[in-house]
Parts: sequence; C-alpha cells; structure tokens
Amino acid sequence: RLEEFLKKEEDLELSTLPEFEERVIDFSEVEQLMNSINTIPAPCAPVINPQAPNAATGTSLRVCWSLFSDDTIEGYQLCYKPVSNERRSDEQAEHMLQVKETYCTVTNLLPNTQYEFWVSALNASGISPPSERTVYVTAPSPPTIKSKKIRSCENAALVCWESRDVNPVDSYMVEL
Repeated sequence: RLEEFLKKEEDLELSTLPEFEERVIDFSEVEQLMNSINTIPAPCAPVINPQAPNAATGTSLRVCWSLFSDDTIEGYQLCYKPVSNERRSDEQAEHMLQVKETYCTVTNLLPNTQYEFWVSALNASGISPPSERTVYVTAPSPPTIKSKKIRSCENAALVCWESRDVNPVDSYMVEL
C-alpha cells in the first residue's frame, strides 16, 4: 500500500487561505516585575568603630567602620567636620570622601582637634542612612622647649616647655 501511495501525486493546496490577526502584546508590566526582582535593595547604615589607640597623628586620623549585613556595596561616603563651640563657617564646613574600603586615613587635619565622623554605604539602588556620628581626636603637636629657661645641677634638671596647641593638652610624657 505504501508503494501505491507514494506513486500517486497528491494536490496539497489548501482550499481557503488562513487568516491571522496581527496582535501586539504589551510586556511592560512583566518587564517592570522582572526588573523589580533583579534589583538589589539600598544598603543598611554602617557602624563607625571607636577611635583605636595609635590611630592618630597631629595631622591625620585613621577611621574604621563595619557593615553588619550582607548588602551589596559599591563604596562608602565618609563625611567629617571639626567639632567646635564657635560658629565659624570655614571650620564647620563638612568634608566628604568617596572610599572603597571600610577604613580611611584622613589627612590635612589640625593637631589636638576633635573631628566628628559619619559614613554611608552606596550601591546601584542608592545610599544608606548615615551611621551614628563618632568623635575622633588628632594627636597634639610636640611642645616647644624653652631653652633659655633650662636649669640643671648635679642631681636635678629643670626643663620648661610650652604647648603649640590651641586646645589644652591632658598630659605630657618626659623621656630622659
């Protein structure tokens, strides 16, 4: 039977032409939903660590912070300003640094001065709320020895110095 069938020529033309509707499908809602699934949330606020021992010089401070979540982070925004009771606009100016790591050494600071620091985390979705503000202090300048007032005898020496800092210094260490 197969052989007979293959020998016949069949006319496979359709008697009527199919009619197709041209439809435009709106995928905007689906696209919005897919985009919302793939977006990452804005990060949580970082936490600034207290000032570590030996993290200051007379003109610089090393500031460290932590992030206690699994947020995707692209960088940080570290802000600082000097702490002052006076309201001078140039001293109260806020400074901002863009940082990639969870630490930063801030330079060009004044000796024996308190600075207030806070940090925010950044990613593609936005910026986190700022951390709590923390105060760090730069080291005092070395004092100036008054060489004309130095006195000594067989069992003692008198050495006088004066501070070059505007803010009072807590204590001095004299090494012999």
